[in-house]
Amino acid sequence: MAASEEELRKLMMEIRILEGSVNTIQSRLRVVNAALEDNLGAMKTLESVKDEKKGTEMLVPVGAGSLLKVEITDVEKTILGVGAGVCVEKSIDSSIKDLKERQEELEKLSNSQQQQLAQLLTSIESSKNRLAGMIEETPKT
Repeated sequence: MAASEEELRKLMMEIRILEGSVNTIQSRLRVVNAALEDNLGAMKTLESVKDEKKGTEMLVPVGAGSLLKVEITDVEKTILGVGAGVCVEKSIDSSIKDLKERQEELEKLSNSQQQQLAQLLTSIESSKNRLAGMIEETPKT
């Protein structure tokens, strides 16, 4: 039995919606990956500062490939962003621990998003195969 034009339209719309969802998840993954990279950079910086002495000069990345030459005045405390624009003072070890926990959460989120993306891509492929089959069955006039 040949597919009606309405069935073909519905399936094409379903594919477009799925493709929109793929774009959304890919955007979210880019944000999560940027956060993972930023978090990892913070952990590495704190790990290196932890072993320095007060008064040590170092270069600190400030973004866009730029560095700032600074002198360390406190090697025991750091100010850590905890979300919603709130920062707290913590020991360097405690900050590193918190950043490691944040890294684990971000990795879980990334894995979850990647699984959703894979499922959507599988659904799109299946829908496109169904569409191709329906088009083949449609009588040529």
